[in-house]
Amino acid sequence: VQLQASGGGLVQPGGSLRLSCAASGFTLDDYAIGWFRQTPGNEREGVSCISNNDGNTIYADSVKGRFTISADNAKNTVYLQMNSLKPEDTAVYYCARDGYYYCSGYQDYWGQETQVTVSS
Repeated sequence: VQLQASGGGLVQPGGSLRLSCAASGFTLDDYAIGWFRQTPGNEREGVSCISNNDGNTIYADSVKGRFTISADNAKNTVYLQMNSLKPEDTAVYYCARDGYYYCSGYQDYWGQETQVTVSS
């Protein structure tokens, strides 16, 4: 099982980025996939999650209306479209596989980090 996160970078406030999480070694529609972020000195927080077998999604309150999670099961990839970015969105972002087909909060595999920096 591998999860390859990419798409981070430097963007100005109000800008957009799309993160990708390419999965291999398992079938995406059998599991939920979540995005998480962490800043120095803080705990990792959940940003969004998608249950790929039914498309159910959840979002942290801080990103609702700005971020959209989606999945392309044919490409075995989950995306996080981030719009109207704010400096407080600056963090290291991770994707992770949930241990179940729904967003249970239990992650069994983690991808590597991708840095998102929102700054003028």
